[in-house]
Amino acid sequence: MHFQQAHLSVVTGVRLADGRNVVVKARPAMARQRGCLEAQRHLGQAGFPCPQPLAGPAPLGALDAMAEAYVPGGTQLAPGPGLAGSFAAALAWLIRLAPPVSAGHSLEPSPPWCYWDHHEDGPWPWPDDMDADLNARPGPAWLDDAAIRVRARLARCAGPPVVGHCDWESQNIRWHGGRLHAVHDWDSVVSRPEAAIAGLAAAVFAAAGDPGEHATVAQGEQFLAAYERARGRPWTGDEREVAWAAGAWVTAFNAKKDTVGASRGGPPAQGLAAELADRLRRARA
Repeated sequence: MHFQQAHLSVVTGVRLADGRNVVVKARPAMARQRGCLEAQRHLGQAGFPCPQPLAGPAPLGALDAMAEAYVPGGTQLAPGPGLAGSFAAALAWLIRLAPPVSAGHSLEPSPPWCYWDHHEDGPWPWPDDMDADLNARPGPAWLDDAAIRVRARLARCAGPPVVGHCDWESQNIRWHGGRLHAVHDWDSVVSRPEAAIAGLAAAVFAAAGDPGEHATVAQGEQFLAAYERARGRPWTGDEREVAWAAGAWVTAFNAKKDTVGASRGGPPAQGLAAELADRLRRARA
């Protein structure tokens, strides 16, 4: 077995001398990497379907590398009436099994698409997939305003943090016969309030890999309702607002990057301003 893919990490599939197939991931060192691996290992040992870490992180030239078991097979879940419910139940299961925040190494700082509490001089954090200061590229005004309003709303969030996955996109998740087969991209483990993690997922779960994809507001409503049922208790008013605010943040952040990098698909769609206004209204931001 051999394959290689590269985006934020260089991912290489190899067959060891003892016949095992493993995946080696190399990327610039992150202070939070050990915490991500600890959470991944804990979840795998608890029965959650994810590749089991085998080694690392360890220096590999200028990068840090880790190895995990190769988990082949599975497909992305086809669109349908049960799509939101399946993704929501899987995320609720992950959070139930996840270790407590205090159990391991730090998961800070969060990835930029959920780093609303950053310390940059401006509303936007530095992106991880382009070398660009988003705050040096002002506009459109409605997008920058959305970031400012969301940050202010999420600063008032009182919920305790939990360990979860912040890149809950369809392209990172595989299914087999309608059952969860494997979740990938474990660099995206975070420590955030449960409502914020669910809100991020509600905004992106339908993204299958094409530029600019995200869930609609209606799909987000379905996801949050399904997550509420899966966790067995209703959202409080504050939690519901936090969920919509987190979804507004990732939607706005991705759109802001589109205004800077033409290779990402160009400026955000005209209808996004109205959609973001709806998300902000639901967040009371």
